[in-house]
Amino acid sequence: MISLRLLLVSFAVALIAAGCASKPKQQETTKYTLANTERFVVLDPPSHYSIACTGLQERMIDGKLEVIANVRNLENRALKLQVQCVFRDAEGFSTGDDTTFRPLVLDRYETAAVRFQSATPQTRSYTIRVRQLREPAHRAP
Repeated sequence: MISLRLLLVSFAVALIAAGCASKPKQQETTKYTLANTERFVVLDPPSHYSIACTGLQERMIDGKLEVIANVRNLENRALKLQVQCVFRDAEGFSTGDDTTFRPLVLDRYETAAVRFQSATPQTRSYTIRVRQLREPAHRAP
């Protein structure tokens, strides 16, 4: 009876130790979201919780790539953003027709479609880059 009890306790300890040594399981819900791809990048780390891409559309117009990104505000406050598109050739290098950062203001929980079009027919891919516009700290007079 004592050996059976000892065997059961040993087995339970072994199971607990094996469970503690295993790797934590990766969350499946965030593994394949658009925000984790190279086509949409949030540049400032605090904004990863505030900004998301809910959809990307791309099409060729007259041999040039047009991209539309749906940018969503995930916060209960208005956000002032800047959005840019870096166009890339087939090898992944910039084609030189990157857009300037455009201002984008999103009300709370709002989604806006932002459109970009490449200037050269060599464009094959892109990266949409987003950052929050930080207000400068005001100095006391």
